[in-house]
Amino acid sequence: MPDELHTTVAERLRGVGQRYTSQRRALVELLAETRHPLSIPDVLVLDGELAQSSVYRNLAVLTQAGAVHRVVTTDDFARYELAEDLTHHHHHLICSACGGVEDYTASPQLERTVARAITEVSTATGFTPEHHRLDLIGICAACA
Repeated sequence: MPDELHTTVAERLRGVGQRYTSQRRALVELLAETRHPLSIPDVLVLDGELAQSSVYRNLAVLTQAGAVHRVVTTDDFARYELAEDLTHHHHHLICSACGGVEDYTASPQLERTVARAITEVSTATGFTPEHHRLDLIGICAACA
């Protein structure tokens, strides 16, 4: 686990008046080790030492600080992942049957196409985008 990740998360937490506690550090490490966003039940299965109420509260604080991103899905559970600027730019494949979420890294060609589309929308509307996310909603291979 890179020290710079923990330093950055600690700075973001200080920015919203919060401390980088051992529970929050454990959540950041767990999210950094996974290859897809996790639901709170996923977190509790992967780290049985974390209390459910603590996980809810700490994910909310980490989200507020901009260290964690909440991914809304089609089932009852949101998923959580480290903020994209702490990891890498990617998109999501969201299954409308099981609610599963997988990360997907688009090709440079697709990213250029999306960037052109964003510029077109921005020019037409005067909207100033800060970044983009592309979530594809459909049926995963396991549910198909």
